[in-house]
Amino acid sequence: MLFNEKMEIIELRYEDITLFKEYLKEAFQHGYESVYGKCEELVLPEEDIDECLKREGCHAFELINQNNEILGGAVVTINEKTNNNHLDFLFVKVGIQSRGLGQLIWDELEKMYPNTEIWETCTPYFDKRNIHFYVNKLGFHIVEFLNEKHQDLEDPLDNFSLEEGMFRFEKTMKK
Repeated sequence: MLFNEKMEIIELRYEDITLFKEYLKEAFQHGYESVYGKCEELVLPEEDIDECLKREGCHAFELINQNNEILGGAVVTINEKTNNNHLDFLFVKVGIQSRGLGQLIWDELEKMYPNTEIWETCTPYFDKRNIHFYVNKLGFHIVEFLNEKHQDLEDPLDNFSLEEGMFRFEKTMKK
């Protein structure tokens, strides 16, 4: 980790929701625009974030420094009956990526949910950085390629970029 400051993962505070969502949207926009160039359309509309945050079992976390500044965050959906959990969003604030913060966030999530049997997440086909991160850094495996001819019928949010395609990842936790 390249940061020399104290950081912690905390539950998303009410007063931080607006800024958290703004940083999350900026991170997704930045990822898209780094591949395709400037885009006027929002890649991740706020309504999609709001819909996710209202789901049963949803938990949101922010990574903050000693000055209470948001450095990144994550949204997960936890199913305590099956212990099959979903990483809905994970982001690092634009301008401070590639410093180990995403890995730090993920490591803390794994510690918070030690009963997890399987973690699942998705990322767009075009986002090679995310694919590298999930497979090579976090230990996920690609288990499905979602596209116009093969859609996720259970979670329409996972279909948001089917023109390009989406990879679905799983990580089986060792007990």
